[in-house]
Amino acid sequence: MEIRPVLWHAVLIGMALLTALPILAVFGYVFVPAPEVWRHLAQTVLPDYLYNTVLLVLGVGFGVLLLGLPAAWLNSMCRFPGQRLFEWALLLPLAMPAYIIAYTYTGMLDFSGPLQSLLRAATGWGYGDYWFPNVRSPGGAILMLSLVLFPYVYLLARAAFLEQSICVLEVSRTLGCNPWQSFFQVALPLARPAIITGLSLALMETLADFGTVQYFGVTTFTTGIFRTWFGLGDHAAASQLAALLLGFVFVLILLERGSRRRARYHHTSSKYSRLPRHRLRGGQAVAAVLACTLPLLLGFVVPVGQLLYWSLSTAAEGLNRDFLQLAGNSLLLAGLAALFALLLALVLGYGKRVRNDPLVNLSARIAAMGYAIPGTVIAIGVLIPFAWADTQLNHFSRRWFDARVGLLLSGTLFTLLFAYNVRFLAVSLQTVEAGLGKIRPTVDNAGRSLGLNAFGVLRTLHLPLMKGTLLTALLLVFVDVLKELPATLILRPFNFNTLAVRAYELASDERLADAGLPALMIVAAGIIPVILLSRSIGKSRAGEQP
Repeated sequence: MEIRPVLWHAVLIGMALLTALPILAVFGYVFVPAPEVWRHLAQTVLPDYLYNTVLLVLGVGFGVLLLGLPAAWLNSMCRFPGQRLFEWALLLPLAMPAYIIAYTYTGMLDFSGPLQSLLRAATGWGYGDYWFPNVRSPGGAILMLSLVLFPYVYLLARAAFLEQSICVLEVSRTLGCNPWQSFFQVALPLARPAIITGLSLALMETLADFGTVQYFGVTTFTTGIFRTWFGLGDHAAASQLAALLLGFVFVLILLERGSRRRARYHHTSSKYSRLPRHRLRGGQAVAAVLACTLPLLLGFVVPVGQLLYWSLSTAAEGLNRDFLQLAGNSLLLAGLAALFALLLALVLGYGKRVRNDPLVNLSARIAAMGYAIPGTVIAIGVLIPFAWADTQLNHFSRRWFDARVGLLLSGTLFTLLFAYNVRFLAVSLQTVEAGLGKIRPTVDNAGRSLGLNAFGVLRTLHLPLMKGTLLTALLLVFVDVLKELPATLILRPFNFNTLAVRAYELASDERLADAGLPALMIVAAGIIPVILLSRSIGKSRAGEQP
């Protein structure tokens, strides 16, 4: 039975509105008066929220560009010792959530940590006899976030460099440019859209971060929303803070798109060949190795080594029934969320393929915008309508049946799974759309000629051809949910913990060694999408062999 266009539109628009529900709920509280709380916030903490948030954005933006751009160019255009290893290994910090690397470096660099203890033992100094940088500071938060977010810039910039036509680089060399002049005057401007996109992703993750800034005591909008909701108990003020943070995100998106509005980027040739790799020797080779080694060492190798040491030292006590329960909860949530996100992405992606019109495209874009929204904002936006629905259901049941049904929506796994799908549907949708885009329309026409309807074509022809794509979509959402902290912390049912929440709780109690085992498991799972990304980026240039 063929689905009518009206039904396709109704389904897709309904999914888009459901996904946009948290944002609409947050903005619905913008005009609710909360003068006393806002007066208190303005007089005490609001200036700190603004200052620290802007400082983090500027600092992390500079940090990810400083770490990601040189590494991308070196691994695209140069040959030096270890270059083939660095090509994929520089993506590994993506597997390290920012809050976990923050706990790890705090354990290593604090006064009681191994570094300062060794320094005191070697010099005989005591407390107050020497200066040591404080990792629990805005500067420390900027460094931690930069170390794990620079792969966004590295990944997209390197892909852009690999896809550039060799003609423009050869022309710049004939005009007298050396390799570095070709980079700054030709390759960098051509790669600007990809670089800006990677920078925007890193900054959105910075605005969304909760665990790092909360643990370091850096007051930002994400921590302010959490404190206003749970500390002051004012839902209107917390929602208004969330709307203000959401405004930051939207401004960032508009600036990114506006910066490219009048720009046009064209390949000068459709002919691709192997890129000329410049062999670096001597001091240049040493500098290249250092530029790639330091981010990898500080962003992945050192923290993983510390986590592994902690995990081995606490394995006898940590590997118990409670830990297995935490792992089971995390795997269950991540698996269900990934499956639901995949099903929704298939409906949206295939709906766009079958009914490619402006209304359907707009619905898909609305449904996919949740990835740009911080988890704290989504959690607040989900709680508001679901708590209202629970209240109305209880009023109805007491009035008509003299019974109280309790919380059927808010405070349940359903609410948490709904928030995950709002947050990560874009990841699954983009992967599914990429897979569908590789299937020629002639396949659909052949299926229709054999009497298959739209779903028959999808089930019989498309799904078998997209097995790898579907598995990738599942894994990406699975790992993202496994790492998600703020939404889980706010929306989880009572007495229901995950690995991320447990690691956060143990670190907050300064039991950093005990937090090593759950943190290491999250990092190990995060390596899976890194492997997928490293394989795909090596195939991104026509004419290149991975």
